[in-house]
Amino acid sequence: MTRRTDWAEDAPPAWGSSGPDGWYDDSDGRHGAGQEPPDQDTRGRGGRGRRRRGSTRRPSGEDGGASPSSRAEEEPPPGDPVERARAICLRLLTGTPRTRKQLADALRKREIPDEAAEQVLSRFEEVGLIDDAAFADAWVESRHHGRGLARRALARELRTKGVDAALIDEAVSQLDTEQEEATARDLVARKLRATRGLDRDKRLRRLAGMLARKGYPEGMALRVVRQALEEEGEDTEFLEGEGF
Repeated sequence: MTRRTDWAEDAPPAWGSSGPDGWYDDSDGRHGAGQEPPDQDTRGRGGRGRRRRGSTRRPSGEDGGASPSSRAEEEPPPGDPVERARAICLRLLTGTPRTRKQLADALRKREIPDEAAEQVLSRFEEVGLIDDAAFADAWVESRHHGRGLARRALARELRTKGVDAALIDEAVSQLDTEQEEATARDLVARKLRATRGLDRDKRLRRLAGMLARKGYPEGMALRVVRQALEEEGEDTEFLEGEGF
C-alpha cells in the first residue's frame, strides 16, 4: 500500500519505498546529489585535530565546466539512438517514477529520433517501468495526505504531468467529498491560531483563500471556515447578508 508523504512540486515519489523518508520531500533542505564529503581530520594522542596530508579536494567543475556527473546527465552516450534513449530513461527513472509524457519530453529535448523514443517508451510500459496509472494513484494519495490538496488541484497537477484524463478521473475518485471536507477542517484548525487578532473578514478570507488555493470548492471552504470561527465564539451571522 502506498505510504503517505509529501512530494516535491515537480517530482513524484518512488513507489515501493519502505517509508516516508524514501519519498520525495517538499522541503528546501535537500542534500545535493554528488557532493563530496568534507576533508576528514585525524586525531593525535593529545586530541588535537590535524588535517590529513593529501586530502585537499578539487572543487567540482574546477576545469571551468560542469562536474562529471552533471555532464553525464546532459550528454548521453553516443551511438545507437535506441540505446541512448534507453540509457536516458533508466537514468531519469532511478528513484523517481515519471510519466510517459515526461520521459518523451526529455528524449525530445535530447534530440532522440521519434521512432527510437517510441520503441523504448513502449517497451518500458510493457515491463512496468512506466505506469501512468500507478503514478497517478500514488500522486493523489501522497499529495492529498501530505499537502492537503483537493481533487481539483490534484487533477490539475496530473494534467501537467501528461497523465491521461481517464486515469486522472480514476485516481482522484479515491477521494470523496467527506474525505475532502475532513482534510479541509484539519487544514483550517492548523492555521486558525495564526489568524487570531485579525478582524473577522480578514480571518475568513485568509483561511478560505488558503483552501481555495489547494483546490477546495468555494462553498465547502466558506462553510468549513465559518464553522471553525463560530467554534471560537466569532459571530458569523453577518456573512449571510454579504454573499457568503
